Amino acid sequence: MDVPKLDLVVRGGTVVTVEGRAEQDVGIANGEVVRLGAPHTLTGARAIDATGRLVLPRGVDPHVHLNFDNLEPNEPAWVDDYTSGSEAALAGGITTVGNMVFVLPWETMADRTRIESALVTEKAIADVFFHDVIVTPGPEILAEIPRAVAAGQPSIKIFMTLPAFDAYAREFTRAMRAVGEAGGIALVHCEDMSTIECCTVMLAEQARTAMSHFADSRPVASELIATERAIAMCRATGAPTYVVHLSSARALAACATARAEGLPLYVETRPLYLHHSVERYHDHDGALYVAQPPLREGSDREALWRGLADGSIDTLASDHAPWTRALKLDPKLDVTRTRPGVAELDTMLPLLYTEGVAAGRLTLERFVALTSTNAARLFGLYPRKGTIAVGSDADLTIWETGGRRTIRDADLRSRAGHSVYAGRELSGWPRTTIRRGEVVFDDGRVLGRAGTGRPPPRRGTTPPLPPPRR
Repeated sequence: MDVPKLDLVVRGGTVVTVEGRAEQDVGIANGEVVRLGAPHTLTGARAIDATGRLVLPRGVDPHVHLNFDNLEPNEPAWVDDYTSGSEAALAGGITTVGNMVFVLPWETMADRTRIESALVTEKAIADVFFHDVIVTPGPEILAEIPRAVAAGQPSIKIFMTLPAFDAYAREFTRAMRAVGEAGGIALVHCEDMSTIECCTVMLAEQARTAMSHFADSRPVASELIATERAIAMCRATGAPTYVVHLSSARALAACATARAEGLPLYVETRPLYLHHSVERYHDHDGALYVAQPPLREGSDREALWRGLADGSIDTLASDHAPWTRALKLDPKLDVTRTRPGVAELDTMLPLLYTEGVAAGRLTLERFVALTSTNAARLFGLYPRKGTIAVGSDADLTIWETGGRRTIRDADLRSRAGHSVYAGRELSGWPRTTIRRGEVVFDDGRVLGRAGTGRPPPRRGTTPPLPPPRR
């Protein structure tokens, strides 16, 4: 077989996949990996020396909120669009993101996909795929789901916190069954709205609505009730079900029990729950840490770290939902009116490397599984993305692990302009990010151009491989 002339060679680095690690050259042509060779044996039009550095598959972050147009005219929206969000992702070693897109009541899923795809090809630098958020599961949407999956849109998102959820519970269950039968996957935000409303009313009656009480307004019980309900829906429909941003030990234990039954249930957590705990809400700037679900206790944090290592958690996703500091600290906000979400794309992978791999909690192979391969498999991107192999997209990141660096607000690419991790020291970070064979970030500079991102082709969901026994 004729091997094309190589456009780029990444030489001599330690290439890591979920299967293991080896010092290798990576040969790239036409945006794909076409050869893997012994160190310093491949030649091409351009070479990058990665000797002494890690070469990892690019990050696949399956859960972000970009390009959100708020339907409430007097309320601000999240501040990153496809361009600034891409810049933050690339700086953080991520080349592919999964954006939550809301199918509006007058739209079809195909309508929303066309609109978002056009915006991606105009504005994005990273590759972007979509999760269709079903707001009202009417008969037209239910009938469209099999066609959407067949057309390469295999994931839907359900918010249990939407006012319509309980009113349309039967239809949402049918939507889950339809996406599962078609080969797709349902993402579920698991918080019980009736519990949240009850707790919030009680706090208001006691004049305890300051942000220091935010965790009390959305207790672990609300997450557990909703998680068990999602498990029941998974059991009833057989649909692959993906619990987003799980935050507590009790919800994780419920998922582990369900998985032991053999249910196709998958779990995501987010960085905020790994690096902070509920005490933050008592700080003077506690509103910066407001997210849904809230921060939990230190024991929950440690349970999540164990879950990352032992395989009971499948993915780490940012749930990047950025606001400026001024918007988060707006004095008009309280537990009854919040702006949930934080900027995570710049920092998610470097923090996981530092607190996970460098601290001895995770192997490099498990790091790759959690941040790339598992998401690529679950959301129909594998093997084009999620690994470094002949035939895969040439999306990879060269990591610097030989020094220390401090997270600074001034260095961030997100328009949020601040990080809830500012001042933390990192022991590893992306030095060079390559997307489909093009160097799009290098040594602190974004080199990729807006409009070069693409919606990648997708197929049906595939379960992650279990981690090897240690």
